[in-house]
Amino acid sequence: MLRLGVQVSLQAKLVNLILKARSLECNTFQFFSRNPRQWKRVKLDKKDVRLFKRHLNKEEFNPIVIHAPYTCNLASPEKRLFKNSLKAFIQDLQEANLLGADFFVFHIGSHRHTSEKEGLERVSFALKKVLEEVNTKTIILLENTSGSGSWLGYRFWHHRFILKKLRWTNKIGVCLDTCHLWSAGYNIQTQEGIKGLLSEIEEEVGLERVKLIHLNDSKDPLGSRRDRHQHIGAGYIGMKGFKIILQEPFFRNLPIILETPKTSDEDDLRNLQVVRRIYYGL
Repeated sequence: MLRLGVQVSLQAKLVNLILKARSLECNTFQFFSRNPRQWKRVKLDKKDVRLFKRHLNKEEFNPIVIHAPYTCNLASPEKRLFKNSLKAFIQDLQEANLLGADFFVFHIGSHRHTSEKEGLERVSFALKKVLEEVNTKTIILLENTSGSGSWLGYRFWHHRFILKKLRWTNKIGVCLDTCHLWSAGYNIQTQEGIKGLLSEIEEEVGLERVKLIHLNDSKDPLGSRRDRHQHIGAGYIGMKGFKIILQEPFFRNLPIILETPKTSDEDDLRNLQVVRRIYYGL
């Protein structure tokens, strides 16, 4: 069965996330537990949490995904930013567990012009602290990136480095983003490119680590290192690419979250419809 959802904005009550996802006929959804570009955090209301979980128990959403804020950078060499990022990460992961979220997705971070190895060491150290602090049932997912600037995560040896440092704990998995893959130079528009990608993932971390896919087209050419999402089929990956991606059995079995551009619900509805048509061969 196709498990398909979108990024839903958190407005007022938590239960509104469920109502919005249901209105879009989704069976999974993703949201930020705080403003993604700010440190400011609003503490969850206990009544709101109970109402959210009560409604969730009546629905068939699977999985529930929370995304860490973009301000979080566990690879940063700047002590204050690193400390704030670690604190926010722990708080948000604790909330993810409280809400019963299945996955907590985050970008590995930017090493800020130190070395990649130094950045990966900091991320590994931070995640070790996180797992010591939080007895998490929510699985942490390392998202791949486009590799712009000094961002880590554009190659899967980065993921391997972290997982090896953490002794291959089953509390950490991987989230794949198609726009980021394309921008990092993976030609997922061809069957040969898909085969090469899956071989690399299997060799570095194991395909069983991949728990989720962010399905997005790209506004930029292959290998651009630019992270600019586009509507499904309207970018450089194109309809040809998404037909190949969604015909691949491995991807067909993964839950899908769309992070495509939107100015209204109509944008989400249109992208969801395109994915459903491709998936079911209509």
